[in-house]
Amino acid sequence: MEPGAAELYDQALLGILQHVGNVQDFLRVLFGFLYRKTDFYRLLRHPSDRMGFPPGAAQALVLQVFRTFDHMARQDDDKRRKELEEKTRREDEAAAEQELAAGPTVHTDAVPAGPEQPVREEAEPPGADMGSVEVPREPPAPPKGQEQFQRNPDSYNGAVRENYTWSQDYTDLELKVPVPEHVVKGRQVSVALGSSSIRVAVLEENGERVLMEGKFTHKVNTEGSVWSLEPGKCILVSLNKAGEYWWSAVLEGEEPIDIDQINKERSMATVDEEEHAVLDRLTFDYHQKLQGKPQSHELKVHEMLKKGWDAEGSPFRGQRFDPAMFNISPGAVQF
Repeated sequence: MEPGAAELYDQALLGILQHVGNVQDFLRVLFGFLYRKTDFYRLLRHPSDRMGFPPGAAQALVLQVFRTFDHMARQDDDKRRKELEEKTRREDEAAAEQELAAGPTVHTDAVPAGPEQPVREEAEPPGADMGSVEVPREPPAPPKGQEQFQRNPDSYNGAVRENYTWSQDYTDLELKVPVPEHVVKGRQVSVALGSSSIRVAVLEENGERVLMEGKFTHKVNTEGSVWSLEPGKCILVSLNKAGEYWWSAVLEGEEPIDIDQINKERSMATVDEEEHAVLDRLTFDYHQKLQGKPQSHELKVHEMLKKGWDAEGSPFRGQRFDPAMFNISPGAVQF
């Protein structure tokens, strides 16, 4: 197979993978096809056999293909690691240069002292430090572009905000609100969650400190929404959307994201029975078309035509039913 030729089948294979929902069942589909439609699992036991493989040859073939792509994957890992190391090195160098450039510069006017003139020492202002002055570094600015958000699982299809991050799929949202390291128990946290608003706070000695508060841009189902504490790290809030649509922001007044730049593919887990039936039919039609066989809309019309083909008074009575006589468009049939 020529390099890159396998990519021609990506769309068909992706449709199967999305339909079955996981890699294990996807592999079952592939090997099931080899079992039903090919001699892949048939063993050559006699010199006269013309179909099948010698014992162990099929396994060796699968292992060889696996090792080929495993080697490519390891090369990709090494490439990403080197790129990350190079990026980190450049960022460290840039930060060091910025820190040097931002350092304080003390200007002094040197006054030469005569042989009998003592050098006067200026009074030091209160709180001054004669040692090196350390300039606090500002924390790195949070990512702003959707392309950067998509690289982080915590902000995938969402965004990074000043005090929390959020991500979403078609039916749910996930919020991560960072907490101080000493917040390790649920009783140190206060979460008020309504269908239209949220308030997240931590309890301190002098009262509550609000971490996040506001009104949602859309409603959520409180019965399907929960929160939990990752001790010393964050409060994880899982919100179930009241409606199936993509959110451009979590709270009112926040900067919206560009939902045209997010991944709008839906998980098979979010597809209802009616949509599953449509996907099944489309998958069936795709394979029928590849094999030059009638698709579902044609089969349905053929079934109706066969009933009247040999009926009393039919001009076709006694003739063999020939589907090739009919050109049926997909829009002619309602499912």
